[in-house]
Order: sequence, then C-alpha cells, then structure tokens
Amino acid sequence: MRKLIYRQCALTRTKQLREQMFRIVRTPACELLIDLYYNQKGRGCYLSKDKDMIIKASKKRLLERNLKVNDCSAIYDELLALLE
Repeated sequence: MRKLIYRQCALTRTKQLREQMFRIVRTPACELLIDLYYNQKGRGCYLSKDKDMIIKASKKRLLERNLKVNDCSAIYDELLALLE
C-alpha cells in the first residue's frame, strides 16, 4: 500500500494531499518553475489547486515572500491557465 503524502498550503495553512496542490519552486539558479512531478530541487512552496486561493495568493504576494523573489505574476497566470 502506498503511503499518503500530505503538505501544508502556504496560504491557508491546512494540510492536504500533495496531489491536490501545486508546487512552485525557486531553483538554485533563481528561476521559478511549477513542479508538476514534485521532484525539482530548490526552495518549494505549495498552493491549493483552487482558483480563488491562487487569486488571494497573488493579492497578498505570497509567493514573492515565501520564495524570496521580486516578481511572480507570470507564475500566477500559468497556475490559473493550468486549472482551466
């Protein structure tokens, strides 16, 4: 039997299954990626796969603070596109 993996959402601080969340990674080369397979190296942040949560995170500039980068607007747009 496969073990269930839970992660904490950066916005709501609730624990959810990893498959129900997006992982956004800042690589050692300071490049931002959406890690769909959960195996990229670097500093990661998990966000729920919910349109409202992604919009709230963009208003609060959550990824910028957690990943210590300047601009993540393109990542928010990519996340919203993946949901549709």
